[in-house]
Amino acid sequence: MDGMKPAMENNAEENQEEREESKGCFECCIKCLGGVPYASLVATILCFSGVALFCGCGHVALTGTLTMLESHFSRVPTDHATLTTVIQIMQYVIYGIAPFFFVYGIILLAEGFYTTSAVKDLQNEFKTSVCGRCITGFFVFLTYILALAWLGIFGFSAVPVFLFYNMWTTCNAMKSEVANITSPDNICVDVRQYGVIPWTATPGRVCGSSLNDICNTSDFYLSYHLYIVACAGAGATVIALIHYLMILAANWAYLKDAVQTHAYQDIKTKDDQELTDVQSRSKEAINSSYS
Repeated sequence: MDGMKPAMENNAEENQEEREESKGCFECCIKCLGGVPYASLVATILCFSGVALFCGCGHVALTGTLTMLESHFSRVPTDHATLTTVIQIMQYVIYGIAPFFFVYGIILLAEGFYTTSAVKDLQNEFKTSVCGRCITGFFVFLTYILALAWLGIFGFSAVPVFLFYNMWTTCNAMKSEVANITSPDNICVDVRQYGVIPWTATPGRVCGSSLNDICNTSDFYLSYHLYIVACAGAGATVIALIHYLMILAANWAYLKDAVQTHAYQDIKTKDDQELTDVQSRSKEAINSSYS
């Protein structure tokens, strides 16, 4: 029995050490989770999702639209040469938008981590630099400009949705049993009136059963729904950039307050040190006078 007591004591000590180690890991995890900028993380995920939807769906929808126009509305290549050039330029712009916003989102997320650390360590020896505050202010300005640009992109992406919706509703009206249409061949869709192709394009419009056949093709169906998703992606990107803008403005205010707080603490520490020096000199003078 006496030999079992040291063994039991050793086991108790080992269990105590394991509990302390596990507690330290738990506290470390809590501290790490407390330093995560969740607002910036949510905005980054929303921005990546919106840009991915807009770029991916928009690229495929533009290709399908050009194929549909060449097959049914403008069979002469010279009539839609300008439109082809514009679509190619837009696709190249999409190629640039995707990597730019991937890098920009990562940078803003890193800035969120930096600012969160600055606020968390406000009472310690952490001090923000002028360069850090200037970078945050620059991101506020740049994000504001990008939010306005994406607001325009969101409005522009709604235009093809409107055009395809008009075409889709026209086809549904022709097939509806409620509608009393005596001559469906007189119902047409003319894309020339929207400025998509010039008025000299041949044939420029499609009527009757031919129009109904276009609405049933995979190119029209796929492009229509992809334009809707691309428009939704642009809207999500606008929301993400507005979210970023609010976060950056709050971070800049936090950093500014941190600078003022540290300046006040430095002045207070200096005054306390001077007061301590004066008191010590006074005590030395009093002691020397008595001696």
